Amino acid sequence: MNKITISKKIKLLSCVITFILGNISLSYAAIVPEGTQLADKQEIVRNNGSEPASLDTHKVSSDVEFNIISDFFDGLIYVNSQGKIEPKLATHWETKDNKIWIFHLRKDAKWSNGSPITAHDVVFSWRRLIVPDTVSPYGSYLENAAVMNANEVLIGKKKAEELGVKALDDMTLEVRLDKPVGDFLQMLGHPVMFPISEKAVKKHGDKWTRPEVFVGSGPFKLSEWVVNEKIVGVRNPVYWDDKNTIINKVTYLPLSSEKADLNRYLAGEIDITNTIAAESFPSLKKSLPDQVHISPKATVYFYEFNNKKPPFNDVRVRQALSLAVDRDIIVDKILGQGQLPAYTMLTPDIGGFNFKQPDYASWTQEQRVAKAKKLLNEAGFNQNNPLTFNLLYNTQEGHKKIAIAVASMWKKNLGVNAVLQNQEWKVMLDNMHQGKFDVIRRAWVADYNSPMTFLSIFSSKQVKNTSLYENNEFDNLLEKASEINDKDYYQQASDILTKDLPAIPIYFYVNHNMVKPYVGGFHANTRGEYLTKDLYIVEH
Repeated sequence: MNKITISKKIKLLSCVITFILGNISLSYAAIVPEGTQLADKQEIVRNNGSEPASLDTHKVSSDVEFNIISDFFDGLIYVNSQGKIEPKLATHWETKDNKIWIFHLRKDAKWSNGSPITAHDVVFSWRRLIVPDTVSPYGSYLENAAVMNANEVLIGKKKAEELGVKALDDMTLEVRLDKPVGDFLQMLGHPVMFPISEKAVKKHGDKWTRPEVFVGSGPFKLSEWVVNEKIVGVRNPVYWDDKNTIINKVTYLPLSSEKADLNRYLAGEIDITNTIAAESFPSLKKSLPDQVHISPKATVYFYEFNNKKPPFNDVRVRQALSLAVDRDIIVDKILGQGQLPAYTMLTPDIGGFNFKQPDYASWTQEQRVAKAKKLLNEAGFNQNNPLTFNLLYNTQEGHKKIAIAVASMWKKNLGVNAVLQNQEWKVMLDNMHQGKFDVIRRAWVADYNSPMTFLSIFSSKQVKNTSLYENNEFDNLLEKASEINDKDYYQQASDILTKDLPAIPIYFYVNHNMVKPYVGGFHANTRGEYLTKDLYIVEH
């Protein structure tokens, strides 16, 4: 391994500082330009793409749920569009050694039922996230953050009370880490770390997210939930920063059909689409250029193998299938909205780093296919013994088109038979977590701005490792990288993934939304998120 250089030591030491943030101007309020005439009716309809599996922060794992949860709950901190840390439920915090952190909660923060938000709620929430009984897809997140005893609690060797988090009093939270973590504050901005009401959960159990008993902490609260039709949030009048909220009502639609999404947008029934269908993009760019919004998104689209299931436990099979995918055709011909071909799991500039690509990224597609044929033949698959398996994707036109194209490439180039299967979002998630798949469509949005967010999903220690991939050297590199945020360790870990290929990276996303010209304040960050609190409706 490379030794830590002097500059890296200095960088590490510079993290050991004291953070004191007082009353500063917050940039996550709706900012209305002077002279703007606001509409009397401040209501907005946004398509969310699918029916959420849940609104329980500890039971979900995708932006389908996090988009809504981010409107209904606050975290201790907020990561703004420039990547800077700002206070939310915590007004300020301090640390002397980057291992023991003290957070001071704002005294005016209340749950949507009017009761105070306390440090005890944070302790309860983090314990609930990690205890084995919760079975959270993000159960290992606190372990990634190196919260003391997180691993032992997650695997049931220690009690939840031994997790390194405690309330010093109602308004003061202490967090103890096993080691310094360079991205610790950024990690707190993820929705799974948002506290939930201890009293609400203990009173209503798993039914606490029903509209009639829902308790949140954000600028909006759940008002209505009609399954497969809509979720409605209304303004939370007891929200600590309600004076900076303008929208009074937000409706989230679960439309998975890109055509229906666009048609209802053009009919005036939707203000912000979830996406833009590839075939409609060129014409919309010409006819409604001011309503087409494109920006970078730290998300990778990939096909994940069940690495424990033959023949996908054979690296030659995985390599062959990856090499045979012509990513340029997918991003240029099928998508065509600025997406980039992906040969690694690390999105461009993640964490401020530029990583080198595998050798085969610079090969011609003919060279890749020739190598793929050789590997597959070595693995025992040929015309006399063709490889056949199921490719599972969730119901959406865009995913279907890519699956058809990739299956065609595999058939043409390798004689492989990929049987396409589509399932509704919730059903696919259940099968993914139960290992009931051969190859499955996945996408991963950066949880925070670090290579660790992409690499850690393949750690054998992670509950979110649905690929069931295991490599001790890879795990050890991640362990070292997490302590010092080291590019060399990240690069070595990425190189192992591009060789072992537990999943096939296909392309890097862009945000693409249609937004009505009367919607002000829209800005999707690199996670694809935009907060309804930032929006307002102009008179039109």
